[in-house]
Amino acid sequence: MTAKIILQLAALLGALSVGIGAFAAHGLRKMLEASGRFETFETAVRYQFFHTLALLGIGVLLVLRPELKSLGTVAWLWLGGIIIFSGSLYVLCLTGITKLGAVTPIGGVLFIAGWIMLLLAARQL
Repeated sequence: MTAKIILQLAALLGALSVGIGAFAAHGLRKMLEASGRFETFETAVRYQFFHTLALLGIGVLLVLRPELKSLGTVAWLWLGGIIIFSGSLYVLCLTGITKLGAVTPIGGVLFIAGWIMLLLAARQL
């Protein structure tokens, strides 16, 4: 994944994080609180936003050090984590399909794998 794509992805995911979080706080709060899932939804938004900021950093680092190609793998892992971890929690909260909870840890593993890949990439600095 190129620096340009990573930075554009971070911009898009950042906007989505703010939009989704605001929508939950203002438009979905009563429904999510009634189902006991408001905190779960907040967790999904928080992890999405943290990893979006991390993607932004990876994009900037890749602009500065384009030879660190493994940073593209970090970006893919974090993107997968956002989609699977946060995405499964969003769907769980909005639909009540509890079986999706079984998929959420896969996203968490992708987040962890991305951080480990970043550790390995940083050894090349």
